[in-house]
Amino acid sequence: MTQTSLRTCEIIPNENISFPVGTAVAVQTYSSKLGFERIFGTFKRRGIPIVRLLEALLTYRLTENRSTTKASEWINRPDVLLQFSINGFEERTLFRVLEILGENYEEALYRLREKLFSCYDFPHTDTNLDWTSLVLWGKKADLGAYGYSQDHRPDKKQVTYGIAEIGSPVNVPIGLTIMPGNTNDQSHFMKTFRQVEPCLRQGSLLTFDKGGQSKANLEAILASKMKYMTAKKLNLSDDQRIRRFNKSKAELIDRDEGVYGLKRKYPSRTDYFYFSEQLKQNQIEMKLRRAEQKLLEAKEIQRCIEKHRQLPKRFRINNLLVDVVYPTRRSCLG
Repeated sequence: MTQTSLRTCEIIPNENISFPVGTAVAVQTYSSKLGFERIFGTFKRRGIPIVRLLEALLTYRLTENRSTTKASEWINRPDVLLQFSINGFEERTLFRVLEILGENYEEALYRLREKLFSCYDFPHTDTNLDWTSLVLWGKKADLGAYGYSQDHRPDKKQVTYGIAEIGSPVNVPIGLTIMPGNTNDQSHFMKTFRQVEPCLRQGSLLTFDKGGQSKANLEAILASKMKYMTAKKLNLSDDQRIRRFNKSKAELIDRDEGVYGLKRKYPSRTDYFYFSEQLKQNQIEMKLRRAEQKLLEAKEIQRCIEKHRQLPKRFRINNLLVDVVYPTRRSCLG
């Protein structure tokens, strides 16, 4: 039957609730398959079983994914409690679960990796590594420190974390490392690499950006009989090679995009240089737009100076077209 008219002119809220039972069943299925009881059960033995709470929290994260306070409200509904066979609990119970998991996360990850590699025969263990930071809005975290902020909040303390995942087509995360907020990627690399190294096969390819690159890190990879692919840190000799680049002596990689490549082999590595006509044009356009923006900023700053007005808050004195001299003031204390 085809509906030809609205069944109601006004939506009236009621007390009915719903939640995606399919997601809950999937979480519980994999919890059983991966042995969450053995992995997490030993970390909390009294009160509500930690595995039941963890299953409920994962279901919430895969559906609503809001704050932990909201998670407590979401789970403490009769139908959700029934689905996970748990009784009602206070909000602080869920925070305590997260605290326990944080205190034991490395052991939990180790057990989880063991189970993953025993359950699945992955076609490869080529691994992607990456590092970033997370802003802390509180002040209690011991690892909180000021550092380079990926979130553009240098005024806030942060922590850095590294992630490792088996590459495509597997795309399964296998590692997580957490370090103080002032740890750079080069220093953090070794902790992430050593965490997942035991489960990687010889000959695996590690892919990471140039922030994690250092001589010691690359030597550690080669010593483990693995390979790496990373962006090259350019030096003066590379700059000279780029200036001398000649498309007639390079290999055409992509005719439509105008991509050319050069390859140079060394005893322990191979360097690849690529040139893209499209990327070149995009960068020229971007720099022109940036130059126009800086020029407009400089003109507005000049107008403010001429009219003796205060600079707008959005400006910072880092405009290349503006020369600022800070006068030295002398004071006398009597």
